[in-house]
Amino acid sequence: MTKSPRRQELPDIPPLIHQALLNPLLQEEELLTLCDAAKQLGFGGVCVSLIHLEAVRRRLGGHGPVKLIATVAFPFGALPTELKQAQAEWAAARGADVLEVTPDWSALVNGRANSFAEELAAIAALDLPMTVVLDINQLTAAQLALAAEAAVDAGAASLQAGNGFGAAVSADQIRELRHLTRGRCGIKAAGGIRELEHAVDLVGAGATALGTGHGPALMKALRQPR
Repeated sequence: MTKSPRRQELPDIPPLIHQALLNPLLQEEELLTLCDAAKQLGFGGVCVSLIHLEAVRRRLGGHGPVKLIATVAFPFGALPTELKQAQAEWAAARGADVLEVTPDWSALVNGRANSFAEELAAIAALDLPMTVVLDINQLTAAQLALAAEAAVDAGAASLQAGNGFGAAVSADQIRELRHLTRGRCGIKAAGGIRELEHAVDLVGAGATALGTGHGPALMKALRQPR
């Protein structure tokens, strides 16, 4: 069967998917099943809250192609710097491959950009790749530009557009982050990614990773003939 032009143009989606395991109501069996699916389907990572980090590390086994992404101060970043640093160190000591950090928005919007950046730089010094979560749906254009520049300067390996709350992440938001970062770091899209076409549009706009709780469903859609 001849593939449609759209099907032929699809990017290699599975390695870009970061399967979110952040629902606090996930049962243990479902958590482990999704870990297994991430390995079998060739996902790029699984994103977990700290309470599940050790169980997921055991399930994934040693460090491999499916990265264990630990959230730090998710979802709002509203923790004292010492506690946020302690969370990051705890995750690093227990096998996290990547730290996904929600920064101190209070510092940024109240004119303390240096404190915002210094907190991130201290976490980046742990020598694990750091993704900085940007609440892109609430920030003004000026705040987004300042946050992106400060995060990159602090050592962010990637910026995440969206935190899963509010409106779905858009291709325009990804293009804006790509413009702001000028290729200096990766760009992860997160929030409302449920449909394959949406995922493809985000990748086309410049997303280098897709944070979603619907990875297996996206793969099912990817495999359907079109």
